Formats: sequence, C-alpha cells, structure tokens
Amino acid sequence: MDGLVVRGCERCPQLVESRSRIVNGVGPEDADLVFLGEAPGANEDERGEPFVGRSGSILDDALRDAGLDRTDVRITNCVRCRPPDNRDPMREELANCRGYLERELDLVDPALVVTLGKVPSEHLLDRSVAVTKEAGDVVDVRLGERSYRVVVSVHPAATLYDGSQRETFFETIAHAADLAGVSASDSGQANLGDF
Repeated sequence: MDGLVVRGCERCPQLVESRSRIVNGVGPEDADLVFLGEAPGANEDERGEPFVGRSGSILDDALRDAGLDRTDVRITNCVRCRPPDNRDPMREELANCRGYLERELDLVDPALVVTLGKVPSEHLLDRSVAVTKEAGDVVDVRLGERSYRVVVSVHPAATLYDGSQRETFFETIAHAADLAGVSASDSGQANLGDF
C-alpha cells in the first residue's frame, strides 16, 4: 500500500482473476465522513472508482440532499477487487483486505464511518446486523488500534428494489452528515457527543 492506494495485491486468487483493476477509495484524504461499501461491481471495476453505477447515483442524490457533494466525502469498500459475478465477498477475502481498510481509515481519521449495507456493517461490527432495523444507529467500533463511530445504513441499491427504503436511506445519510458536522446547515462542529 502506497499511502491510501493499493498498487498491487494477489492475496485472493479468484478476485485477481475476476478484476480488471484494483478499485481504491476516492475523496479527500482527510474526510470527516467515510462511506464504506462491500466491494466493486462491474461499473466500478470498469471505471476504477467506488459507487459509480445506479447505486452511486442514489448515493450522490442523498449526499446532495444533505448539502454535500461526493467530492466532500471519502468513498471506499471493504474489498478492493470485484468478486466474480458480483457475489458477496467471502470471509477470507474480507480478512485479506482488512489491513488495507484499517490503514485507510487510520490515515483519513474520519469523524464518522457509514456502512452501506449488510456486508460492511457485519464486517465492522463483527456480528449479525439487521440493517433495515438498525439504519441510523451509531455504534463504536474498534479497528486495529483505533476506535471509530459508525452509522449503519441500508445499501443505496436497496432503494431500487424496495422503494420504501428510499426515505430510510436519505434520512440516514442526512443524520450522518449532521453527526459528522459536515451538513450544509451545520457550523462545522461534529455533533457526535449529542447522539
């Protein structure tokens, strides 16, 4: 890993075979708010950036509603290579990439991490997560030597398959922006002590 960029990794043979590139996180290197997905999909693998397909458009809309732009936040994934057929990353693949994620979060030092969906939520919280019921919950999580505040969120794709999830998703993103002190209506002070 060179700073925040993984330049070459061959720990997961199936992922090395299925990827066209390693998809690193994007956004400010000192972002207050980090969004964490599970792994790149086909669009992300092709373009080399997380959340650029339909899910990315929904995330962009939710950020805009919260007074933010995608350039204001950091967006990354638990696993940096596309799994074959867009399957969920396997436990071993998540473990193989964990050090990269820990290093990225350590260097960025965000006020808040938002997990987008079940896989990243369960990966960080190290337990089963009922994402729909827990959306918006703030949890303290230990990663490596550091503790982080994490907000659980449904995945933006959930809003495509279940329209009732749209409001939950948008409210969670607005809540996270407020907590991190980065929403347009905020004074720039983090509100994590207020939750």
